[in-house]
Amino acid sequence: MVKYSFIIPVYNVQDYLTQCIDSVINQTYKEFEVILVDDGSTDNSGKICDEYAQKDNRIKVVHKINAGLVSARKEGLKNSSGEYILNVDSDDWLENILLEEIEKIINVYSP
Repeated sequence: MVKYSFIIPVYNVQDYLTQCIDSVINQTYKEFEVILVDDGSTDNSGKICDEYAQKDNRIKVVHKINAGLVSARKEGLKNSSGEYILNVDSDDWLENILLEEIEKIINVYSP
C-alpha cells in the first residue's frame, strides 16, 4: 500500500492535463500513486493519460463512460490504495513540495 493517492478526474482537458500531471509526478516526496480517471473524454485527454501511464508505473488509468465528476472521483477511490487520498482537478497544478509539507504536518500531529 502506498501512503498517498492522487485522484484526478479527466474530461476534455487536453490543454491543461500535462501541466497538472507533471506537477503531481514531480513531487519531492515520492511515496504516492496517481489515479487518472478518463470520464469519457472526446479530445486527446485519454491518450495523454495512457502515455503518462506507460512512462511512470505510479500512474494508473481508468477509462469509463462519462457520468460526471462525482462518479469519476468515486471510481478513482475504488482504484486507489493510498492511506491518504488527495483530489486534484485536472486543470489545476500543485507545488512540488505539497506532499513533503503534508508529511511534516502528519508527523507533528500523529501519535
